[in-house]
Amino acid sequence: MNRNSIHLLLFLATALTLVACQETLEERCAREARTYTEKKCPVLVTEGVMLDSLIFQQSTHTLSYCYTASDFYDNADFYANNDIRGILLKAVKNEPEMKLYKDAGYNFRYVYYSQKNSGTKLFDTTFRSKDYQ
Repeated sequence: MNRNSIHLLLFLATALTLVACQETLEERCAREARTYTEKKCPVLVTEGVMLDSLIFQQSTHTLSYCYTASDFYDNADFYANNDIRGILLKAVKNEPEMKLYKDAGYNFRYVYYSQKNSGTKLFDTTFRSKDYQ
């Protein structure tokens, strides 16, 4: 084997190792959601709204933000009488940390549960790329 062949083999071995170590976007999103949930949740977003978890569903490319509402926000009428979907859509459109996932056409779901009536869903909406592009 000549010197050029050895260099080529070393380069190919290194390149293959680097490619094998890279995670897919789906794997990255799942890892980031899991890590955020484990390290930071639950976290108080505002008085009366607690972010409980981020969940990534790989089959649908959906990142779900799961909240518990209390006090003033623990009322289905609040969500029915205010443009919560519009407020959340504006946040999705303007959030630079979501850019990678928006560029890939991921979905973003927001679910608010009642604290006083455990398991009761107060609000549930999903944004698809056609909504935020």
